[in-house]
Amino acid sequence: MPETARKLEKLTGITVIQGYGLSEASPVTNENPMRQIKIESVGPPLPDTEQKIVDPETGTKELQPGEVGEVITRGPQVMRGYWKRPEATAETIKDGWLYTGDLGKIDEDGYLYIVDRKKEIIKYMGFTIGPAEIETVLHEHPAVADCAVVGKPDPVAGEIPKAFVALKGGAKVTEKELIKFVEERVAGYKKIKEVEFVKTIPRSLAGKVLRREFIEKEREAAKVST
Repeated sequence: MPETARKLEKLTGITVIQGYGLSEASPVTNENPMRQIKIESVGPPLPDTEQKIVDPETGTKELQPGEVGEVITRGPQVMRGYWKRPEATAETIKDGWLYTGDLGKIDEDGYLYIVDRKKEIIKYMGFTIGPAEIETVLHEHPAVADCAVVGKPDPVAGEIPKAFVALKGGAKVTEKELIKFVEERVAGYKKIKEVEFVKTIPRSLAGKVLRREFIEKEREAAKVST
């Protein structure tokens, strides 16, 4: 998170930059140049690397700067395909472009900003909500140690934003207070509808929130209730 990076820079004097990549791209595609660092961004593409933002539904329409869509990239570091998995390769590599499954946007300088994972986007009443945006807001609350936001199946809305929250030691806050805290800082349709307090938030070795665990939990609960 940008604020964490700024605090580290202030404490240590170390310059923090972001980069981006994935295993299928050996593994880096973007990095901030030292001459012009944008701490909120993962930077422009590396030399000989191209990037586009396309509509998430069809993946065929290129979007304009500032518009959020799926990040696709191509360059000499992009894989030819998955070993003995032609179907998966066809879904991921199209006309030489690697479809990353990540949602992002680019600015007028070509710097990339990662928004969320395409598969983890919450679809509420026809609106698209990025969980990471709401998680960033929740992290601003002094009582919140960690959190994860996922879509909970709902018969009317399709999905509703639900937050799983781990509190700091000794901290106290109610579900109602957190819902109001978020509501005051996001667009109306993005506000969380439920909060469940947990001891810890599962993360990968790389530090990424494992939302999939909570998504599967909510889907299983929905099956039981029906």
